[in-house]
Amino acid sequence: MSGEQAQSPPNTEANSKEIETGADAVVRSLENAGVEHVFGVQGGAIMPVYDALYHSDMAHITMAHEQGAVHAADAYGTVTGNPGVCMATSGPGATNLVTGIADANMDSDPLVALTGQVPTEFVGNDAFQETDTIGVTSPVTKANFFADDAGTVGTDVGTAFALAKRGRQGPTLVDLPKDVTNGATTEDPGTPELPDTYVPPEKADPDAVFEAAGALARSEKPVILAGGGVIKAEATDELRAFAMEHEIPVITTMPGTGAFPEDHELSLEIAGMHGTGYANMAITVTDCMLAVGTRFDDRLTGGVETFAPDAEVIHIDIDPAEISKNIEADHPLIGDAKVVLDQLADSMVSSPATESWVEQCLTWKSEYPMDYAAPDDEPVKPQYIVERFDEMTDDDTIVTTGVGQHQMWAWQYWTWTTPRTWVTSHGLGTMGYGLPAAIGAKLAAPERDVVCFDGDGSFLMTCQELSVAVRENLDITVVVLNNSAIGMVRQWQDAFFGERHMASEYPWIPDFDTLAEAFGARGFRIDTYDEAEEVMQTALDYDGPSVIDVHIDPEENVYPMVPSGGDNGLFALTEGQL
Repeated sequence: MSGEQAQSPPNTEANSKEIETGADAVVRSLENAGVEHVFGVQGGAIMPVYDALYHSDMAHITMAHEQGAVHAADAYGTVTGNPGVCMATSGPGATNLVTGIADANMDSDPLVALTGQVPTEFVGNDAFQETDTIGVTSPVTKANFFADDAGTVGTDVGTAFALAKRGRQGPTLVDLPKDVTNGATTEDPGTPELPDTYVPPEKADPDAVFEAAGALARSEKPVILAGGGVIKAEATDELRAFAMEHEIPVITTMPGTGAFPEDHELSLEIAGMHGTGYANMAITVTDCMLAVGTRFDDRLTGGVETFAPDAEVIHIDIDPAEISKNIEADHPLIGDAKVVLDQLADSMVSSPATESWVEQCLTWKSEYPMDYAAPDDEPVKPQYIVERFDEMTDDDTIVTTGVGQHQMWAWQYWTWTTPRTWVTSHGLGTMGYGLPAAIGAKLAAPERDVVCFDGDGSFLMTCQELSVAVRENLDITVVVLNNSAIGMVRQWQDAFFGERHMASEYPWIPDFDTLAEAFGARGFRIDTYDEAEEVMQTALDYDGPSVIDVHIDPEENVYPMVPSGGDNGLFALTEGQL
């Protein structure tokens, strides 16, 4: 049963109630923005807004914890392309949102957070549940606003919504003092509008585009590096057409996963610390890199001095602050990825001669395949579980994850063909993201399958959100790849800390299948290959939330691997090569 079906029936009073208070204006602003779902946790200072929400037909999803609310809203925005909305009360409610807001900020995800605040006259007096929310969140938001007038608070919310979506996307926040939301007003805020002072760039400088096109046409070993900005700009069609027209191999970053189909011959799949050997080899020897919508983070580049050392770098990005921040750009193209890719396509007078280069990339694919051993007499391999789920589900299935080894296995062994299907925490690496993200993703796309790959460590951090999935009767499948450890930490301890497993192993953890049943979900367990496929199919067929506790090989690690700050071309395929 879909999340849409599980919601309360529409309130017939929606949009008929006149605006009487600041809280009414806040809710009307969200309605005017087309918001359909709000994720949150009720509380004292935010109560007027919740009371106004009572008269709206927007669906409110009460989460078990504010962190769950912000992650669910983040995933909702990632899947839909429109800002997800979360709400919390003042003090601890607001501070519980901070991790998720920081996560959205690192990944440039569109998000609007609304936080209650003590009455204006009490601000700064250490009142009950008071926190300087603006001060706390300023470093991790694209913009935030302290609402100081009931007549303009709805406009504040609309501005926050517009800023979250336009230009380089990101989280915004509006802090709502209780006297402002209780204050009298009849002002309709209208539809969201950007401030006059904010004009995000669209077209790149034509001369710079012409020079970049020339560099690309002259190259002999070009690659396209597709970042998350390709997906956020809805530029996947333009990128795919450009790559195929000019026969240029494509590599994706972790946030860019799905921008180019991995079953295409030109796909080298994923790059970086745990990227494919063939992608990292191509980056190491390329003579021209077209990088689109990427910030060149350290998990992608390794040591910057060894990253694409012989390449002319063409960098398309909407945020000028990212140009030459980490990797020097020879041809900076500042603008919207969709628009600039069209500009570049129009400026290409010829295609580079890539036939031998593509053959070389195919050779690397055969030399460094993404394979693994799975003997029947050994514990279940996590790669097998990921691959089988991929085969058993549709191409548009949405995959969410927590953070750790399970995240890397899901990234490596799923074949990504569709944008907005890979929903995870990239830059901040937030454990516990997977389950609340699955809830947000399912509500964003109720007709599609949602599979959450989680680790036992990540699942323990937010497993209380199972109560929400059960209450809303959301058809999601959670797959806990259980190795009784914080696996990535243990892997690093084995490689770099003399196998001293300090605080990384769990001598006891719950039976997650039993835990699921206690929450009202279906629980399953896999211990052997013989039972795996039947259990997976049963869980997928179940019309509601299910959890599969998969006891995987505790010795299995994630490879390839480039040590932090290392040379991508010297990736390790085993621990002995580190």
